[in-house]
Amino acid sequence: MKLLAADIGNTNVSIGLFEDDRLARSWRAITHADATPDEVAAMLTGLLALDGHRLDELDAVALASVVPSLSETWERLATERIGVEPSVIDAASLDGILEIRIDRPAEAGADRLANALATRTEFGGPAIVIDLGTSTNFDLVDADGAYIGGAIAPGMGLSLEALVGRASKLPRIELRRPPSAIGANTIHAMQSGAVLGYIGLVSGLLTALRGELLERSGAGSRVTVVATGGYTHQPWLHEVPGIDAVEPDLTLRGIRYAWVAMRERAHATAAER
Repeated sequence: MKLLAADIGNTNVSIGLFEDDRLARSWRAITHADATPDEVAAMLTGLLALDGHRLDELDAVALASVVPSLSETWERLATERIGVEPSVIDAASLDGILEIRIDRPAEAGADRLANALATRTEFGGPAIVIDLGTSTNFDLVDADGAYIGGAIAPGMGLSLEALVGRASKLPRIELRRPPSAIGANTIHAMQSGAVLGYIGLVSGLLTALRGELLERSGAGSRVTVVATGGYTHQPWLHEVPGIDAVEPDLTLRGIRYAWVAMRERAHATAAER
């Protein structure tokens, strides 16, 4: 069974090819919100060909999208080019699979739900998953395995783009740790604010969220913290205290877990008829 899983984000599209339960290959492409089904098909064909695969080999497609303009595009691609009905991950499709204890479940991003499901499945609860991407998402799974919400902050790259875009004399810089917190020049000062400031943001929010999650958990509970997303390759990540695991492909695995559960539910429903 070959499953194509796609996490369609605002900046990048992460794509995974699963052969049964194994992630055989993953790719990352730039998001083009106005792409047509033909353009997405061409992109996928090229990526698959890099490793000797073809679109017509795929047995199933599962999608988690936070870009509404691309959701229909990818769904049309699956039905028209691949010939399969895609599984779309959202709060409604996860009913009975992941308990979502927030005020408005329909507003929860599909990637956040996939992360919560993967974290619950692989690590149990209570747990926190930090997704370091365009935005920085903190998503919490309680001791019962339910998704209970979290926090959303601007991503490091997004914050820097906003700063450079609004301050005409500030240059674009490389996102790397400066020699010291006290910047002796503009570039080091900006790196101090962007990188060290971001480490402080992540550490501070993580401390607050962990404390509240422990208050809701039983005595002796320990919160597992998992990091995922596009910035997990950054060397400064080890400076954030309390991260237990770094899993760059966590979202893709969460999409697959959702697809498996949705398929099993559909088979059970059909058997009851």
